[in-house]
Amino acid sequence: MTATTTPETELSEPPRSVLAPGHRWLTLGTVSVIFLIAFEAMAVGTAMPVAARDLGGVPLYGLAFSAYLTASLFGMVWAGQVSDRSGPLLPAVGGVVAFGAGLVIAGVAGHMLVLVAGRAVQGLGGGLAIVALYVVVARAYPEQLRPKVFSAFASAWVVPSVAGPALSGWVAEHLGWRWVFLAIPVLVVPPLVMMWPRLRDLGAPGAGPAAGTDGRTWLALGAAVGVALLQYAGQERRLGGLVALVVAVVLLALTVPRLLPPGTLRAERGLPTIILMRGVVAASFMPADAFVPLMLVTQHGQSALVAGMALTGGAVTWSLGSWYQSRSNLRYSRQALVRGGFLLVALGLAGLIVAVFSPLPFVVAAASWVVAGFGMGIALPSVNVLALGASPPEQQGANSAALQVSDAFFSVVFTALNGSLFSALHTAPGQDAGVFSLVFAITIAIALTGAALAPRMAVPRHDAGSSAPTG
Repeated sequence: MTATTTPETELSEPPRSVLAPGHRWLTLGTVSVIFLIAFEAMAVGTAMPVAARDLGGVPLYGLAFSAYLTASLFGMVWAGQVSDRSGPLLPAVGGVVAFGAGLVIAGVAGHMLVLVAGRAVQGLGGGLAIVALYVVVARAYPEQLRPKVFSAFASAWVVPSVAGPALSGWVAEHLGWRWVFLAIPVLVVPPLVMMWPRLRDLGAPGAGPAAGTDGRTWLALGAAVGVALLQYAGQERRLGGLVALVVAVVLLALTVPRLLPPGTLRAERGLPTIILMRGVVAASFMPADAFVPLMLVTQHGQSALVAGMALTGGAVTWSLGSWYQSRSNLRYSRQALVRGGFLLVALGLAGLIVAVFSPLPFVVAAASWVVAGFGMGIALPSVNVLALGASPPEQQGANSAALQVSDAFFSVVFTALNGSLFSALHTAPGQDAGVFSLVFAITIAIALTGAALAPRMAVPRHDAGSSAPTG
């Protein structure tokens, strides 16, 4: 036996697969959690209108969604703090349990306010879990496997994206909307069992938590309230909406910069720009995602089913793009992958403007979304990989939380902006080509800005000791 094939050498070689014996159950558990969160995210939009009608809570319909996002933002920050202080076990397990409990509360609700409360508990659990899982990726997997883990996370969204709305619609129609919520909680048990042995071993990173984090819980609460008020202001055209907008802007200005690494909003080189880019990539895609079905239905008279199908291909190519960036023999840097991803997103968004005026709007929109989805699949995981690589162990929780805060903040801000523009400029169904074009042009500009900023993400490995979020 040669020196290169001794048992000791074989044992010391890092695993090449996320399903290697040392990682198999942890991978299956974490991907299962992502799958459940994804399925519920795709299903709830179909079931919620029926639930709101049956509970007499249509005026509170929007609150059911904002409650989830508001609570999840708070959970993200708290999970980052706990993970850096004592490891990801508590927020990971607590998050999954809270997610399941929220589903139960929503499923048995006899009043719309109870359903909203259940959505808030569900959002808290989702926020806790997603940040904890990012910390698990950083601490349990070697650097060369992290792109593959994020690729697996992206793949977990494919089936829910394709089948979730149709399946939940069938369940709501034939079994009742409550089962869209109540069928999921029992499924959270197997992932917990799979993850538990490894989670127990992932304790604190050894160094103390980053300085200046004592007030971050209150900052997170302020940011969450600001996000909720911003969503309300985007829907309310009376004086109350203006007051909510002013309060939201003040709260977000005082809190969000302190929940992100210093220099993030100025796009300083290294980790600050990496964190910023998570928000930019979300803001380039998510607002358009909300307007594609609306454009097809109101501008071109397509059915809701056909409009939803236009987004299906993007979910599949997102997974393909994520697989592509996970390959070990790539010749491109992560920064180059992010830039290429943004350019593909911009190309796909430009196709949506063509779809606004096209006599074949579904074909053009579906093809454009395929391109944009592939770009997202390349860019988003690459940003995540760069962030974890630039984070010392004692800041992996805080920086994972900062990624999620950036994502949520920019998504909400630009979705609210586009929603307000559409509301102000909307004329009549079939006559909104100009405003749809404006909405898509804004997202194109955001994607091109991301492509221009990509080179600023370059940072020496673990050169982030002074870039932790401040409190």
